[in-house]
Amino acid sequence: MNDELKASSDLGTHEVTNQPLPAGDGDLWAQDEALRAHARQAGAQDAALADFGALLGSAGMRAAGREANRHSPELVLFDAGGRRLDEVRYHPAYHRLLAAGFSAGYAALPWEEAPGGHATHAAMVYQINQIEPGVACPLCMTYSAYPVLRRSGVPGEPWLARITSREYDPSVAPVQRKKGASVGMAMTEKQGGSDLRANTTRARRDGEAFRLTGHKWFCSAPMSDGFLTLAQVDGGGLTCFFVPRWLEGERNAIRLMRLKDKLGNRSNASAEIEFADALAWQLGEEGRGVRTIIEMVHHTRLDTAMAPAGLMRAALARAKHWCEGRVAFQKRLIDQPLMRAVLADLVLDWEAALALGLRVAQAYDGRLGPAAPGEGAPDRRPQEAARAFARIAVALAKFNSNKRCVPVIYEAMEALGGMGFVEDTPMPMLFRESPLNSIWEGSGNVICLDVLRTLAREPLAGEVLQGELAAARGVDRRYDAALRAHQARWPGLPDESEARWFVERLAVLLSASVLIRRAPGAVADGYVATRVAGARGQLAGAVSGLDTAALIARI
Repeated sequence: MNDELKASSDLGTHEVTNQPLPAGDGDLWAQDEALRAHARQAGAQDAALADFGALLGSAGMRAAGREANRHSPELVLFDAGGRRLDEVRYHPAYHRLLAAGFSAGYAALPWEEAPGGHATHAAMVYQINQIEPGVACPLCMTYSAYPVLRRSGVPGEPWLARITSREYDPSVAPVQRKKGASVGMAMTEKQGGSDLRANTTRARRDGEAFRLTGHKWFCSAPMSDGFLTLAQVDGGGLTCFFVPRWLEGERNAIRLMRLKDKLGNRSNASAEIEFADALAWQLGEEGRGVRTIIEMVHHTRLDTAMAPAGLMRAALARAKHWCEGRVAFQKRLIDQPLMRAVLADLVLDWEAALALGLRVAQAYDGRLGPAAPGEGAPDRRPQEAARAFARIAVALAKFNSNKRCVPVIYEAMEALGGMGFVEDTPMPMLFRESPLNSIWEGSGNVICLDVLRTLAREPLAGEVLQGELAAARGVDRRYDAALRAHQARWPGLPDESEARWFVERLAVLLSASVLIRRAPGAVADGYVATRVAGARGQLAGAVSGLDTAALIARI
């Protein structure tokens, strides 16, 4: 211990002992062997992830994440003279983190036609969620809006260039005057929720554009420069629109009503808004709004499937740091057999989420990956098969990884004892964040029903999924038996009442397939034994036979 630290530990009445020292600078790439291995197998770009990981892992950026989360955004409706502003103002730390994300290519990389763009993006989602999850929302929305705007051709340039810019520009100005732009989403209405066809916002034609009038119960990232939304066209049905935040010479008629007071995601604003005859541009065909905007949702789901892996990683890294620096009953906590069993068990859920998320991102890049000899994907165009796999696999990953996130973070919190409940550590923030990605972009039941619809309507998705499951056969008899049992239990689609059981089991088997082929033996064997074969109790650490040394070393 250096003199400065020793001096600060002498407090007159006592000396500070048996408390781990601050972690200091870290590196979210160099210090994460599991990320490096799975990202490379998915075809991600090492250099971009190394730079981003080194930046985010620094003590300064970690401090910025804490500051952004401690200082909630403020709604500013009017200026001093009573003129409407309808602005959201953020702590400087939030802007610093957003600038880091845009500069790294978080929103742009997948659309720059370089190999592995979506896999690199997914790994960045994982990295930034370890530091400050709230900034991931506007970055995610901007990334996912691009394919919808590109396909529609409206409003076209300069929007496509601005949202793929690597310059963060938070200025209040029309997009033509900005160096970069961000995009949000406003779909949900209070009377409908997930039932989007119950939306009542109206759209009336105004020349080549439309005017929207109505209320949105949730608007994600309300400070964005533009929004994708849904509205009813008289005689035409529910249609997708793009609403610019600022017009040339005036503000568009988007009224911010209030900011949601949320359990977590505190640095990021979510708002109720009203369109008061707001100018909007039609995207896609009239009456096919859900089909148009679902492409954006498909991409935001990739982020919600990757985020829990990052949250779990952050919680486990903090728990390991604490256990290595804390002594109880004459032993370091990290050397206590029961603590080792708990941490090793938690590693399995974290690495499964990481590996499956990046495997899905690989499919977003149009790469299906190798299959087992004689068990390959259907004889279709590789990109078509990859898209079909991405469609079904992202739903499975989102469902299961998020359902595992809450208990993993709780158990990691408990490893710190009372300190895990104190805001001086990141654990309370991570715990508040842990349910969120399961709720966003389709809650659990919605995702399960979507899986059933996809398998019923897109036979190729089921065929490719079966090929992916079959690719791991012949390595572990327990996996082979579990796969046969699943197929015997559900030779076809299940009754809706069994959808959660069916989807959970599919997700576990898919995770196991990926780990068998891509993870070290200790990880794959431990996952198959406990999650697939069920050789465990119901709680974390209620296991036996795990290679705890190899698993804890993965953190």
